[in-house]
Amino acid sequence: MEFIIRGDKMTITEAMKNYIEEKVSRLEKYLENGQKVKATIVVKVKGKNQIVEITIPLKNVILRSEETKPDFYEAVDKASDILERQIRKNKTRIISKKLKAKEDFIFFDTFEEENDEENKIVKRKTVSVKPMDEEEAILQMELLGHQFYMFKDASTSKPAVVYKRKDNGYGLIEAE
Repeated sequence: MEFIIRGDKMTITEAMKNYIEEKVSRLEKYLENGQKVKATIVVKVKGKNQIVEITIPLKNVILRSEETKPDFYEAVDKASDILERQIRKNKTRIISKKLKAKEDFIFFDTFEEENDEENKIVKRKTVSVKPMDEEEAILQMELLGHQFYMFKDASTSKPAVVYKRKDNGYGLIEAE
């Protein structure tokens, strides 16, 4: 696996670089031709917290994790664990995409089969989508205490979703 490691407003020491390579390279066992895969790691500091972003682009899949912890090593551990969990959880979907597209990589079956119950829909809910503007949708979402809110944009009459981002900002997804 090829590593592109950079620090955003900080210097990456040799010890940090070695630790990142050691932790992320264990994902290589799940990939055929893993030595050709490029992993991009960005380390940032925000206040007292260390932010580690790991991105591994494959042909039709992008594996990505971002973790914020006070300790750099703990953030690297958690981010690499998240990627490994993504691979395990989506193994069958990724393999079927690989077979359809005849990709250059496959996942080796080196772990136990995950419980398929995780992907089952356990609750369905029907909501009435009311016309409103973005600010009103954000207010409704905050009042409900949810992370997202579906509404009909009053100006375009199209469905839209407003959501809370990790950086405490808001995002908007609009239908075409």
